[in-house]
Amino acid sequence: MRLLLVEDEKRMAQALCEILRQEKYDVDHFTDGLEGMYAVESGVYDLVILDVMLPHKNGFDIAREAREKGIKTPILMLTAKSELDDKVTGLDCGADDYLTKPFMTQELLARLRALSRRSSNVPDGRLRFGDIVLNKDTSTLFCGENSVRLSEKELRILEYLIANQGRILTRDQLAVKIWGYDSDTEYNNVEVYMSFTRKKLNFIKAETEIKAVRGIGYELRYHHV
Repeated sequence: MRLLLVEDEKRMAQALCEILRQEKYDVDHFTDGLEGMYAVESGVYDLVILDVMLPHKNGFDIAREAREKGIKTPILMLTAKSELDDKVTGLDCGADDYLTKPFMTQELLARLRALSRRSSNVPDGRLRFGDIVLNKDTSTLFCGENSVRLSEKELRILEYLIANQGRILTRDQLAVKIWGYDSDTEYNNVEVYMSFTRKKLNFIKAETEIKAVRGIGYELRYHHV
């Protein structure tokens, strides 16, 4: 699961990144509000932890603008204040939950798990599109009686495509989602893993396919004959 942390307190951010990575989250961290806003609006994250007080753009404005642009990623707002007004403002701006500093690590992790469950809407760990079913818990792809195991990258690609069905995802979005901002992933890596994923769809004889949209990216399509 890819998580975005926008927090300008370096010591706290370093500690949070370490804790979250130990919990198997893939974390990207930004300290600047403007950079954080662009990252949130990329739409490649499963969860966002967003501080209120940030240089150049505060967390309230980031959340508000992201929601206005249709970004539905769950946002957990961090505030140094305990005043009711800040909590209300954060929720009104589109945050899904909030935590007041200082907080206990276990509480943060519990809030993130709750937001993840709420956003996925897949209690059985399965995602469906067209004639395929993706079991996230077992990394298995099904089409009728046929099934195949997926690698981690293949699982992430299909999970991301299904979650954004009807949208064309750019190579940049896919690269960040699968490999992260800090990766030196090149476009040909995206192409290679798209090829692997297509072969898995062909193997189970799925009519669902990954279509390349020239000059833009990829989308998932289902053509029932």
